[in-house]
Amino acid sequence: MNEVLIRRVQPGDLDPCYLVESACWPPEEAAAKETIQLRMGTFPQGFFVAELDGRIVGMVNGAATEKEDISDEELKQLIGHDANGRNMVIFALGVLPEFQKQGIAKQLALRFIEEAKKLDKQKVLLICKQHLIDYYERLCFIHAGLSKSTHGGAEWHEMRLTLTHSST
Repeated sequence: MNEVLIRRVQPGDLDPCYLVESACWPPEEAAAKETIQLRMGTFPQGFFVAELDGRIVGMVNGAATEKEDISDEELKQLIGHDANGRNMVIFALGVLPEFQKQGIAKQLALRFIEEAKKLDKQKVLLICKQHLIDYYERLCFIHAGLSKSTHGGAEWHEMRLTLTHSST
């Protein structure tokens, strides 16, 4: 496999990002194309893609907020997004099924975390399903319990990563 390029999203990436979204989540949980476009345009600092041989095979996107509780559905539509907020939230971390289990999601997550540190954020927050708790714990997230979110009719778990900043 060639080297994967992790880069900030660009305006022409909408269709392939929507393809990743549609392939990784059931329809009741997947973001609409318009929502992905909104995230791309509103907070590109929190939107990265994984590109392999010129093809987008994965993405991570989110927002910034002052909130600690991210169960509010409106935040996914960037209502309450505050670019200067002390926390960054991951909404979606996905890789096309045929490229999974190759470390691409980890590279995307680490790039998102790196950006959160550059932006001097305090934490990275996300919600995930039960079967992904161990995955995020391996990335140093702490399981904070069940979320109040009922997004897509599913049960979600809150994960938190407190960021440490090196003094330079």
